[in-house]
Amino acid sequence: MIIGCPTEIKPQEFRVGMTPHAAREAVTHGHEVLIQAGAGIGAGFDDAAYEEAGARILPDAASLFEQAEMIVKVKEPQAGERAMLREGQILFTYLHLAPDPEQTRDLMASGCTAIAYETVTDAQGGLPLLAPMSEVAGKLAPQMGAWTLQKANGGRGVLMGGVPGVGPANVVVIGGGVVGTHAARVAAGMGAAVTVLDRSLPRMRYLDDVFGGVFATRFASQGNLAELVTEADLVIGAVLVPGAAAPKLVTREQLKTMKPGAAIVDVAIDQGGCFETSRATTHQDPVFEVDGIMHYCVANMPGAVARTATIALGNATMPYMLALADKGWRQACADDPHLSAGLNVHAGRITHPAVGEALKLDVLPVADALAA
Repeated sequence: MIIGCPTEIKPQEFRVGMTPHAAREAVTHGHEVLIQAGAGIGAGFDDAAYEEAGARILPDAASLFEQAEMIVKVKEPQAGERAMLREGQILFTYLHLAPDPEQTRDLMASGCTAIAYETVTDAQGGLPLLAPMSEVAGKLAPQMGAWTLQKANGGRGVLMGGVPGVGPANVVVIGGGVVGTHAARVAAGMGAAVTVLDRSLPRMRYLDDVFGGVFATRFASQGNLAELVTEADLVIGAVLVPGAAAPKLVTREQLKTMKPGAAIVDVAIDQGGCFETSRATTHQDPVFEVDGIMHYCVANMPGAVARTATIALGNATMPYMLALADKGWRQACADDPHLSAGLNVHAGRITHPAVGEALKLDVLPVADALAA
């Protein structure tokens, strides 16, 4: 198979869909790898590293999209990229379709087969291709929140860990999954007073057992959420419904009860955000203010640490990429139901139930797509 990896064009996105190691593995499996010139520079991989791995460097995205049978990316294809997709071509990347009807329509119109990293599952019920970026984003969230809380950036002027005689910041993390756990660990490590909200009692027991009370846990009821948000200096949104739009857990009315200059970091912004007032921002212009509350809603947070994030993502995606290339997408998905859970679009139809429900579109069952 001919596998193509273009340069990411989303603003301030420095990650790349394939590392030189992944390219070498694909070449070893007998596939041809095409890399757009400069695609890996932001993550510290020059063209020579890909050439040494056996890849071929192409000068532009147009020639790469024209030749490649499978496109491997990081972020969802932008409008110009979607226009270059074609019928029968495989797209393997993050998509986050539920809050993005325009992208969904374009992918359907292209006729491509789109497999989304964020809905591939594993035997434990996890999301193995989302997990590494969730870990990175979770660890970044308190760091970005601490920056947003600084007075020069519009925040309350509160230091996360306080100092002797002055209490630490109150941090509330909504969601105790991968993002929330890593966010809570880092915020607590910075000296903040941290509370994690979650609806799963077994998950809260796990967090208490493993972390030994380093941070507090509370049940994620509306009453507890409203109370804790009022007291918070920093609120980190870390909720996820696989494939679906994130639920709006904090309303604008609740925002008005928060302390002036308090900060919000919405890690769920890729799926539409879990605060009613959230809207996606970029690393170039990351923060905006609503009702005196500072919102950090960068939709590609891991892009800030592109090298770490690229290597972590490549470690996770490479086995699936090789399976798709070695077997073709139909056989690979038929052999692995967890990979088939990543199928979001095929031949102009939505194939993921959560995406179809979010966008009110008819869904083609994956079994029917595989049998077609």
